[in-house]
Amino acid sequence: MSLVWAIIAGLVIGLLAKLVLPGRQPIPLWLTIVLGIIGGLVGNGLASAFGVRDTSGIDWIRHLFQIGVAAVLIAFVTPLWSRRA
Repeated sequence: MSLVWAIIAGLVIGLLAKLVLPGRQPIPLWLTIVLGIIGGLVGNGLASAFGVRDTSGIDWIRHLFQIGVAAVLIAFVTPLWSRRA
């Protein structure tokens, strides 16, 4: 079941990261999900390192880290993906 939640979280994080970035990112949905999952994992690590992973209420700072890392990954991978075709 945790794999299903990782995919769902990766989809949400990846799509939010694409919304933050200007312009169009012509990468497939599966790559958005993979980058969202990686962004979520790295964002959790950063939040733990800064001591803000678990707070009372909604962990907004952790989510911002996750989306920020995913946005950086998408911004890095998009030109590489476009050049591939």
